Amino acid sequence: MKVYTGGGDKGKTSLFSGERVAKHHIRIEAYGDLDELNSVLGAVAAYLPAGEQAIRDDFEGIQSNLFLAGAWLATTPDSSAMGYLTSLPATVSKDLEGRIDALSEVLPVLKEFILPGGQPVAAWSHVARTVCRRCERRLTELIETSATESDELAAIQVYLNRLSDYLFVLARYLNQVLGTADKTWKK
Repeated sequence: MKVYTGGGDKGKTSLFSGERVAKHHIRIEAYGDLDELNSVLGAVAAYLPAGEQAIRDDFEGIQSNLFLAGAWLATTPDSSAMGYLTSLPATVSKDLEGRIDALSEVLPVLKEFILPGGQPVAAWSHVARTVCRRCERRLTELIETSATESDELAAIQVYLNRLSDYLFVLARYLNQVLGTADKTWKK
């Protein structure tokens, strides 16, 4: 099977639901941002320190959930393809909250803004956080401009909000585990 088809050579691509749209269509932008986030998460995972199996497990679930979310974003609401989609598990956002709490337990209380950076894996976690925030913004734009508010898109929006919080705490956690203190913003 060839990777290239030539089908997008004229600036159009197909949604999962079959419609051909411009490559800059809001749905393409939205699930493209999720794809970018998933790739950045893959880079973070590649640099995780040995012994952080719980975080590796987190990432496997998160990356799978992003694929599920991407399918929802790539499908128009009235399409028969909606019947083939799998919903995000109901507990995903609460599960992230639990992981945030667990990682936070070993961190000093945050009383100031911190600068992104530190160890390379933590810096990449901050990059992932910012990409995740862009995914959130793009999703709210999709919901607003296409009037496609649904329970699924609302659940994805909450999940992305929790995920960005998780990535922030993860960056702090990784810095601490690797012996690098948070660098606070000096006004």
